[in-house]
Amino acid sequence: MTREVLQPAGWPRPKGYANGIAAEGRQIFTAGVVGWNEQEEFADGMVAQFRQTLENTVAILKEGDAKPADIVRMTCYVTDKRAYLDHAHEIGAVWREVLGKVFPTMAVVQVVALMEDAAMVEIETTAVVAV
Repeated sequence: MTREVLQPAGWPRPKGYANGIAAEGRQIFTAGVVGWNEQEEFADGMVAQFRQTLENTVAILKEGDAKPADIVRMTCYVTDKRAYLDHAHEIGAVWREVLGKVFPTMAVVQVVALMEDAAMVEIETTAVVAV
């Protein structure tokens, strides 16, 4: 995959994400992935659900021969902005543990609810792999 981080001159470097990425290759898209296991049982709490969501995302990407380094975009929906911000350090540690030093373009949006009542986080991901 050809990948180029797009960082306008003079802009401060973002922390934990990229402003833009240009990439060439085969695209892989995930649906909204939530923090439940194979039995559709949710992890307890924002951090645990965030970890499970990332682990589930990695498992889906692996099916398409992609790895975390191939991720170019994520949209993260959370039901509680305050809980997300209060646990940002822990979520960052989980991120690095599961994905490594991967910093795609990203948006985090607070929503009123997700389709699964117990879900606190849902993430859509786009990856680009070499052809």
